[in-house]
Amino acid sequence: MTIIVVAACPTGLRGHLTRWLLEIAPGVFVGKPTHRVRTLMWQRVTDMVKTGRAIMVHTADNEQGLAFNVHNHTWTPVDHEGVNLILRPDASHTTSTTPPKTGWSAASQRRRNRHPIHNKVNKNDDSES
Repeated sequence: MTIIVVAACPTGLRGHLTRWLLEIAPGVFVGKPTHRVRTLMWQRVTDMVKTGRAIMVHTADNEQGLAFNVHNHTWTPVDHEGVNLILRPDASHTTSTTPPKTGWSAASQRRRNRHPIHNKVNKNDDSES
């Protein structure tokens, strides 16, 4: 079994992958090609994906029964005592140049102003003044 997930890739690549695999969701391809076809397919994916990302998981003759191939991903496969794992990037090491936004989003403000409860003026407050 082979699973390929592509993101931000040209449509030609997706069309190329549908020759051998089924596209079960946008960018997710599943099938059971031979080892030779799978190897050539992965070569084609890495050539055509350009700035996009791709990951392939396939059956392998090892303890886990599967292997990973990644291209242009921040998540990388690592071997930990004979077991293949995917290493996620540490969020604490990423630096953001822009400060986080504070307050309500523009959509939230529009929705809040559109709601009739927030637009009513309390009549009791007007009569007391």
